[in-house]
Amino acid sequence: MAHALVVEDDADSARMLASLLHTGGFTAATASSLRDARRQIALQRPDIVLLDLQLPDGNGLSLCEEAELLSYSEVVLITGHASLDTSIQALRLGAADYLIKPVDTRRLNAVLSRARSPSTLLAEIQDMRLQWESTGRFGHLLGRSSIMREVYEQIACVAGTSVSVFVTGESGSGKELVARSLHDLSRRRDGPFLAVNCGAISPQLIESEVFGHERGSFTGADRQHLGFFERANGGTLFLDEITEMPLELQVKLLRVLETGTFMRVGSTEARHTDVRIVAASNRELAQAVVDGALREDLLYRLNVFPLHLPPLRDRLEDLPLLAQHFLDDIAAREGGRKTLTTAALDRLAEYRWPGNVRELRNVLQRAFVMTQEGPVTERWLPRDLVPSQPQLPIQPLAPQQPEVAPPATGAATPTELRLPLGSSLAEVERALILATFAHCGQRREQTAAMLGISMKTLYNRLKEYGAGA
Repeated sequence: MAHALVVEDDADSARMLASLLHTGGFTAATASSLRDARRQIALQRPDIVLLDLQLPDGNGLSLCEEAELLSYSEVVLITGHASLDTSIQALRLGAADYLIKPVDTRRLNAVLSRARSPSTLLAEIQDMRLQWESTGRFGHLLGRSSIMREVYEQIACVAGTSVSVFVTGESGSGKELVARSLHDLSRRRDGPFLAVNCGAISPQLIESEVFGHERGSFTGADRQHLGFFERANGGTLFLDEITEMPLELQVKLLRVLETGTFMRVGSTEARHTDVRIVAASNRELAQAVVDGALREDLLYRLNVFPLHLPPLRDRLEDLPLLAQHFLDDIAAREGGRKTLTTAALDRLAEYRWPGNVRELRNVLQRAFVMTQEGPVTERWLPRDLVPSQPQLPIQPLAPQQPEVAPPATGAATPTELRLPLGSSLAEVERALILATFAHCGQRREQTAAMLGISMKTLYNRLKEYGAGA
């Protein structure tokens, strides 16, 4: 049976907490001071310590600073004098969570259900480090570069706490993978992980999606709906692109973070939730506050542990590992393993990757489809669009008909399209699509892959042109 220690100078509160611990399946001892706490720990090492902040002989945080004393114990701070600063300080000293007096029984039970020995978490993190050294993988992330190693160290440091994490980085850099890795290493791993893109939900619906709604609360609400906070209860809620959330909803989100309660749309009943928030944005946070896209008080509440994910162009040494991973992943679905030639890898390293890892995956998906046999060469990979020489001024010319170059000797279809200056964009698009469609033998899937467009877009264009649709 797990053992708990309650360090609390109020005798009634200590007895109440000990009783709750007994109900939860723990044996429990109490201590009314730091001195008593050290003696109790020497007598029997606790699995969990409920630690009051204000004690007769000092601040409870000083016990957290004695790393060897609590190296095998999970610490939960309990205080009636909580502030964001003291809570953050406790969490950074190794406390797993904090509770505010009077202690809410449901919240205490939730914390107890997630209790894990720090040594167990450290062992799991060590296993992930060993996996990274052998495979380059850390959780859901991939890369051996020094800049990514710093990211992994930060994830390992914060994952076992309840601290809110704010992940910044460009679009496509893998912020959701960071959030999933944090969840899988946390004490909440057995709970749900829910990812929400705040910019992809209609402003008219986002409050209902976040907090839920009651039946009949608005036109079309024909049934009760559970929001993100209820569905993620006991787990992790990832709020991506939070700077796209309406300001009036940011106020309500701040209240949930501070009180742990919310109300569904159309309800007057306060509901409790127990979630860890991981937020993310591709914007500069200070500028987002200046622009009015993010409330400053919400930023302070979410940005307890900032974590920046580097763009792909700053970790190009990870390109071979990432590229082969994506090719293997595509091959697992499509069949047939492929590799990249040295020239192809050189081409990838020359590109700036504005879309980051997501763009790399899409580029390799197209190259995989276009490479019928043999390794993937540079033929179907992107070129850097920055011109190497100054461009001459373009003189407008009268529109002319596009010219398809004659096929090379032995070629069945033309392989080059020449377009005169002065052609409209619509004319250029039409000529390119039709010429590519003919070059691919009117095979739509290959045409769409070569052009880098969706099948739906290709179908609509061909239908508009009256060709093959």
